[in-house]
Amino acid sequence: MADRLVLVINSGSSSLKFQLVDPDSGASRFSGSVEQIGEPSSDVADHDAALRRAFDLLADDGIDLKHCGLVAVGHRVVHGGKRFHRPTRLDDEVIAELQKLSALAPLHNPPALQGIEVARKLLPDVPHIAVFDTAFFHHLPPAAATYAIERELAEKWDIRRYGFHGTSHEYVSQQAAQFLGVPLESVNQIVLHLGNGASASAIVGGRPVETSMGLTPLEGLVMGTRSGDIDPGVYSYLWRTAKMDVDEIESMLNKKSGVQGLAGERDFRRLRSMIESGDAAAKLAYDVFIHRLRKYIGAYLAVLGHTDVLSFTAGIGEHAATVRRDALAGLLELGIELDEKRNATGSGTRRISTDDSPIAILVVPTDEELAIARDCVSVL
Repeated sequence: MADRLVLVINSGSSSLKFQLVDPDSGASRFSGSVEQIGEPSSDVADHDAALRRAFDLLADDGIDLKHCGLVAVGHRVVHGGKRFHRPTRLDDEVIAELQKLSALAPLHNPPALQGIEVARKLLPDVPHIAVFDTAFFHHLPPAAATYAIERELAEKWDIRRYGFHGTSHEYVSQQAAQFLGVPLESVNQIVLHLGNGASASAIVGGRPVETSMGLTPLEGLVMGTRSGDIDPGVYSYLWRTAKMDVDEIESMLNKKSGVQGLAGERDFRRLRSMIESGDAAAKLAYDVFIHRLRKYIGAYLAVLGHTDVLSFTAGIGEHAATVRRDALAGLLELGIELDEKRNATGSGTRRISTDDSPIAILVVPTDEELAIARDCVSVL
């Protein structure tokens, strides 16, 4: 059978990541990124130029997108709102609806739409399909999805907890069940997606019952540059006392907070070096990150009642053994017993708990591009 490939595109405000994926074998034929889009020091003026640069990189590797078996272009879209919770073929009507959702994700959806517009223009004869970060959490139980604010106001403006990183949480939960050799429908799971953006989920039988992110990707765990949970009163306090407007506050909480805001550094490898050299701000940032993470783990153990497996994924979750160790230290009475040697060594999907630990602790590399590619093929 001839190859059938999916080009997966993830458009950010100043970057464009892309990967050519074989959804049948799971193999990546090519991956790359274009950075600093639109920045003064860059020769990449906009997303049109960025995507053309991506096509040039593919061509340099001998890949002609028009003759390589390309069956679809998959676009990661962060926010699908209430309407979009399945992979969706993109046409003018759908794109118009997605533009309306930009108010719910002003930092994420507009660049995705830019990437979609350019890609449809450059590859007009291939189906373009949107896959939504919020889709996996669309059917959260009402008690988990509902904010305790005036009901009529929430309904009018579509205010609810949507959740994000859904493609990763779904993929990792499936891989964890497969690794353990048990049916997905029989497993209660906690998934910790820890990267520059970080989120947690509680999953019963393959369906999420709780997640840490909310209306936007700002809620929940402490992240690289995002604050995570914060008293909503901080907004009005800064507006009244610091005379900051809404855009300034939003920018501060999304781009100048989190570990970066506390320590001036968000890379956990460099953060570890700073801590070892005696940097008190770095130590506090790390402690705040771990404290919030442990609080969510404890909460989700309570939500699930019985937990079979807890999985770490994404850049920090997969590679920072000290984070995994410190997040789970002293939790033996809750059914968690880490194996120090397993935690410090190994690669790929693996168990890092002891054989006797009531809750299996895994490291499961995520592959959002493969998941998106397979979602695209399911639509076709």
